[in-house]
Amino acid sequence: MKDQYQRVVDYIRISVTDRCNYRCQYCMPREGVEPMPHSEVMTYDEILRLVKAAAGAGITKVKITGGEPLVRKGVCGLIRNIRLVPGIESVTVTTNGALLCRFLPELAAAGVSGINISLDTLDKDKFHRLTRRGEFSEVWEGIRQTILAGIPVKVNCVPMVGINEDELVDMAALAWKYPITVRFIEMMPIGLGSGYTAVTQDEIKKLLEAQFGYMELVKESVGNGPAVYYQLPEFRGKIGFISALSRKFCRSCNRIRVKADGTLKLCLNYEGHINLKQEMRNGIDDRELQQLLQDCIYMKPKCHDFPSRAWPTAENGVPGIFGNGNSPEERVKGILQETHNMAQIGG
Repeated sequence: MKDQYQRVVDYIRISVTDRCNYRCQYCMPREGVEPMPHSEVMTYDEILRLVKAAAGAGITKVKITGGEPLVRKGVCGLIRNIRLVPGIESVTVTTNGALLCRFLPELAAAGVSGINISLDTLDKDKFHRLTRRGEFSEVWEGIRQTILAGIPVKVNCVPMVGINEDELVDMAALAWKYPITVRFIEMMPIGLGSGYTAVTQDEIKKLLEAQFGYMELVKESVGNGPAVYYQLPEFRGKIGFISALSRKFCRSCNRIRVKADGTLKLCLNYEGHINLKQEMRNGIDDRELQQLLQDCIYMKPKCHDFPSRAWPTAENGVPGIFGNGNSPEERVKGILQETHNMAQIGG
């Protein structure tokens, strides 16, 4: 369906857990964070019910994220069931890759449409320092096995000044050697990420063109979201960019997010939220759940306001005060809540 700004919103990212087996420096403190109580995490039945309602509201693409989604028992069965939901065309997973080899046969059998692997360095020592507990070899083997299985692979790299900017050419070269997509994702000013300096899309593009030649913009649809993709000469795969700050893509944003506790986020920087899990546990029926999603999608903010992260107002597309009546704004009155927790949003 379309939101109030005529954007087609057809993509939902669902976090199935806030737990992770890594402690990446820009994502989590060394000691980790207090995990959600199990009772607060959506059950698989609740997630499946949510997906069915989302499909009825026009969602066709589902991304399973975390935390690290593969640490939750039974996630492959969830993926299999989501694939069977009428209207759902694509179910992909974002993972750090540590458990990929173990679960790849189950993921393939479940019909996963693609796998995104987060990988910020090709240096095994730096990898261990960044993740604080990961091993590069197990992630690389997971990538290799996924390619051999014929499942589409995207490698997500967050370029950071003074951390991995010297490896970006080597990272991009993976798309020359293998039929995969390498995506450079701009660091967001969220949580611990605020302490790092991003390498911009223009800087990376200039670097890659100096090394590999002209980057031709790919005009046909490649991914599920607002990333832009380029083809380089003699590359088997593609190079992608997700640049929320230097190349703000709000105008083409087609996604909503649901955290592991059921919190609906219409935008990464949208501080208001509705807890869909709580609505389901409070007795909302399927028709009402679909209508609630439609109302919320309609109210998707026009644009994020990074880096200020101010509370959204009418100036950036989200009314700060809701009135009474039957408009979409008014139907969500009473369950809009405030949150300042920007952690655990999924990769």
